[in-house]
Amino acid sequence: MLRLYGSAKSRASRVLWLLGELDIPCDHKDWLPRSPETRTPEFRGLNPNARVPVIDDDGFILSESMAINCYLAKKHKSPLWPADPRNEALVLQWSLWETDRLDRQIVNYCRHTKDLPEAERKPEIAKASWEEVVPALDVLETALGKSEWLAGSSFSVADLNVASALYRGLFIDLGRWPRAKAWLARCWERPAAKRVRGMREGK
Repeated sequence: MLRLYGSAKSRASRVLWLLGELDIPCDHKDWLPRSPETRTPEFRGLNPNARVPVIDDDGFILSESMAINCYLAKKHKSPLWPADPRNEALVLQWSLWETDRLDRQIVNYCRHTKDLPEAERKPEIAKASWEEVVPALDVLETALGKSEWLAGSSFSVADLNVASALYRGLFIDLGRWPRAKAWLARCWERPAAKRVRGMREGK
């Protein structure tokens, strides 16, 4: 059985979402980032970066959530992995784009506006992060004006990877980006996404 290391409150949430879409069972080690379990020599043997998520797929060890999702979707011949090489390339494009343009930026914005205790928030970090989030969301809005989904005519790993990273976007005002807001809601309304959200929010 596939083993997944990583909490639903971490980037492992996008792997859990994909496993739900594919109906693949897993032995889930619900470990938070920087938890004591990730500091052991045994775990560092799996990922020297001591970060989650990591999967062990019958002895094949893989880290980095975007890579994990691409690998699993392709291996299991999921319809979420495009057959068209151009759409396959778009999955990679959007997954890599998200890690560069939105992932850390939206996390830092939310941390320093509402997630951290007020005394620990740094307005300058929130401001700088938001100044990067805005043009990234502009790009997403433009793309969704041309197509309902990011890599072809239906929901794919591209949408899952980007929408999962935009979880915090569910709780901020996206009124300036109506297409992105509607797309994000569509993605998170999927049954597998709802299950992961329940895990993440303890519901």
